[in-house]
Amino acid sequence: MCCCSWHAVVSTKQDEDDSEDLNELEVNGNWTPQEKALHEARLKAKAKRRLRKSSSRDSTRESLSDSVSGEPSTDPHSPKAKAAVNDRKSRTGKGRGLPKKGGAGGKGVWGAAGMVYEVEELDADDPNYDESGDTVYATVVPELDERELEKTIHPIVQEYFEHGDTKEVQMLLKELNLGHHKFEFSSRAVSLSLEGKASHRELTSRLLSDLSGKVLSESDMSRAFDKMLKELPDLILDTPEAPQMLGQFIARAIADHAIPMSFLDCYKGKVDCDHARAALDRASVLLSMKREIMRLDNVWGVGGGQRPVKHLIKEMNLLLKEYLVSGELSEAEHCLRDLEVPHFHHELVYEAVVMVLESTGDTALQMMVKLLKVFWQTGLITLDQMNRGFQRVYDELPEISLDVPHAHSIMETFVDLCFQEQVITKQLRDSCPTRGRKRFVSEGDGGLVKS
Repeated sequence: MCCCSWHAVVSTKQDEDDSEDLNELEVNGNWTPQEKALHEARLKAKAKRRLRKSSSRDSTRESLSDSVSGEPSTDPHSPKAKAAVNDRKSRTGKGRGLPKKGGAGGKGVWGAAGMVYEVEELDADDPNYDESGDTVYATVVPELDERELEKTIHPIVQEYFEHGDTKEVQMLLKELNLGHHKFEFSSRAVSLSLEGKASHRELTSRLLSDLSGKVLSESDMSRAFDKMLKELPDLILDTPEAPQMLGQFIARAIADHAIPMSFLDCYKGKVDCDHARAALDRASVLLSMKREIMRLDNVWGVGGGQRPVKHLIKEMNLLLKEYLVSGELSEAEHCLRDLEVPHFHHELVYEAVVMVLESTGDTALQMMVKLLKVFWQTGLITLDQMNRGFQRVYDELPEISLDVPHAHSIMETFVDLCFQEQVITKQLRDSCPTRGRKRFVSEGDGGLVKS
């Protein structure tokens, strides 16, 4: 059976089935909405089948004409026939099968190759519009509001207290848009340093000096200190020494040329607050004392490990002597923390043990054991620092015994007591050097050693 006769048989059967279904629906008389919708769908399907019949007949005629003309027909199961079925070209023979608009008509395309666009006219309402004719496109950073300001400045200052790099802070501030709140950075940095250590206040003074003229102007600095003077009644609630500290900040800023010399003159006779008056008086006194010095570098002292070793040893000796006189553990702990040299606490242990060896009586021994126990329990002196301090005394014990004949026996007593109070480890106690108990008999015995 040829292809045409097969298509004719299939189409005849489908038409007969459709006519039978339609006749059944017509016999029923009135149609329900579902039956009516089904009837319309079948009519549409029938129209589509008729369209396919006509297109298949046309293609069959073309194939017959090709076979008549002498060209061999392609096998429907051959690769070429399968490729023709999946081809997206029009099967009606219209068009050349090229992409729409030469590939430049789809969504999100740039246009055909070699296409030249027209010159875009400048818009005067564009925020980046330039009168010279060149439009400059730049990244716009939104200005920080008061809520975001504190969340942004606080971590920057806290990280600066850790690394002390003013250039990094300067780079971070340039990336922010502080707007008219730029002076808030100085005031908030000073407020945070008031609650911190002396080293933090020293770092803050250096930061204000380095930022002056680069990120912050003199007017910004002046507005910041003016705001701090007005907020002193609230600051003293957390920091009672805030007026004196703020006066030192003002004096240091004037010496570093961060704020003008006329800053203090603007407040003469115009201050009603006692706390603000105390801060300004403190600043004027410091400036009058250091008139010949351009920078008040020592207004906060030299913080932490930057202090000379001799100075630290002197401070620790003074700390121990004051403790032996007063017996106040909390004051001794406070003084040691203020030195900010946790890596040098072994010197305190060494000096404490030497004082016990050189002292007379058991009072100093008992007090030093109590002091070391408190420092050990609070974690102020670590295990490494404690071991290093005792080991230094062990190494120098032969030299110490020249001045203190009973140094070995005192050392053994002190070490045993420290071990009982769990200040030192058993290994450190066992490594304590001991002097032999052998002694010579009298000369009449011939110089023999008594066993």
